[in-house]
Amino acid sequence: MTLWIAIIGMGLITYAIRLVPIWLLERTTISAGWRQALRFVPAAVLSAIILPELLMPGGSFDLSLGNARLLAGLAAILVAWRTQNILWTLAVGMGLLWILG
Repeated sequence: MTLWIAIIGMGLITYAIRLVPIWLLERTTISAGWRQALRFVPAAVLSAIILPELLMPGGSFDLSLGNARLLAGLAAILVAWRTQNILWTLAVGMGLLWILG
């Protein structure tokens, strides 16, 4: 029973943490400058998550042709740029990582 209380409690806390900023921001207006800046947040967060994994597999910097993650990531970037298709990007990136790994 304690486990379920902990799970439900953490779920409520997580929900509240996400709800409070939305609730507060709906009561105010955001300037055009802030809106423009907020448009870059998803790309910045995604880059901060992915780039270390591509450049530092296993915790050490590896910028070589032996780095399968880097090669698969570069191929996925190229496919995303050329096709603008998320399914092709995922298929090429994951497929190449599987083949090289």
